[in-house]
Amino acid sequence: MATGRYDDEVAALATPLGDPGDLDVLLDRVGDARVVMLGEASHGTHEFYTWRAAVTRRLVEEKGFSFVAVEGDWPDCDRVDRSVRCRTDAPADPRDALTTFERWPTWMWANEEVADFARWLRAHNARVAEADRAGFHGLDVYSLWESLREILTWLREHDPEQVPTALAAYRCFQPYGEDAQRYALATRFVPTSCEDEVVDLLVRLRVRAAADGADRFGAWQNAEVVAGAERYYRAMVRGGRESWNVRDRHMDDTLDRLLAHYGPQARAVVWAHNTHVGDARATDMVDAGEVNIGQLARERHGPDQVVLVGFGTHHGTVLAGDAWGAPVEVMRVPPARRHSLEEALHAAAPEQALFVFPSTPQADLLSHELDHRAIGVVYHPDRESWGNYVPTVLGDRYDAFCWIDESRALRPLRVRRSSPSEPETFPSGV
Repeated sequence: MATGRYDDEVAALATPLGDPGDLDVLLDRVGDARVVMLGEASHGTHEFYTWRAAVTRRLVEEKGFSFVAVEGDWPDCDRVDRSVRCRTDAPADPRDALTTFERWPTWMWANEEVADFARWLRAHNARVAEADRAGFHGLDVYSLWESLREILTWLREHDPEQVPTALAAYRCFQPYGEDAQRYALATRFVPTSCEDEVVDLLVRLRVRAAADGADRFGAWQNAEVVAGAERYYRAMVRGGRESWNVRDRHMDDTLDRLLAHYGPQARAVVWAHNTHVGDARATDMVDAGEVNIGQLARERHGPDQVVLVGFGTHHGTVLAGDAWGAPVEVMRVPPARRHSLEEALHAAAPEQALFVFPSTPQADLLSHELDHRAIGVVYHPDRESWGNYVPTVLGDRYDAFCWIDESRALRPLRVRRSSPSEPETFPSGV
């Protein structure tokens, strides 16, 4: 199918993007929606991060959004949250909190682009009442041991009666040396696991969190992470795609807990990869039985309360590794392959453009299935002829789309050397 047939539709739908004032049409589309999810076609593209930050600034300032929730670990992001909300027990510069990230790929959040946004968020929060300060939270499921340590530290200071329960969970995992894959493999071949200890811990913290304040909520959330991670790693070693659904359902549940915690008027911005944000039912993920947070949010809150925004690029550079745990490098992003969404937009869209879709898509560009590029933290540009593309019905997968014809790589912060021992995520680190 020739992509030139979409030229007139692309030109008619595109709003050129030059500065944050050009985002008015998107903010109009957001309206009173409770959740706005902002995607990315890679985890290593400068423009995806800076335009997400520009959208988020306007949502926080003009529409009172309550927090940003990202595809990151809860304990790491909690240090950033304390800093941006001007807590006295946190660094005065959020950049210092970002440099403590340890799990590979650290550069996914420990980069200059996120540091710039976090500094802005702290400055914004310093001007408003403490109760109105916007947060920064992690949605992901990987931080099993980090979350266990956070729970123990918190309980020893605030609720020592519960320490034995937490220690029982910690000691159950301890023989595996903080190696998630080793634990998961053991549960596959030996009919035992740490699930009972984790559930006991979770129940106790959940009951107490219902009656107590924000600090108790953090301990509860870390317990939810431990429970989710235990399920995730067991599913992962069994093979197949179940682990993907465990992870995205955990992120969806975390988002729901955060909305409830912030109150009935709370509104959330989510930053995650397109493969999580764009409704899975408009891709070939549905054929594999996979769900994602974009689909789950629409189902939970209603499509009128959720705005999904995808991102894409035709060519440029990106930050990624050539294997799981490998050193990060700037890689070339080759021109998009023929008959892809990216080729169609490259042919007719402005160099930077915003597309906001009508509620009932009529244009062929929005209703035809086109291949749409997805780059993970592990990337091989020479393999794009057979990989890195997701068949997509654009107008069903997203409510809007941000286009960058030529993109540049992120600028990573210097952090402590991370360990590659964490098992690779499925598929390919997205």
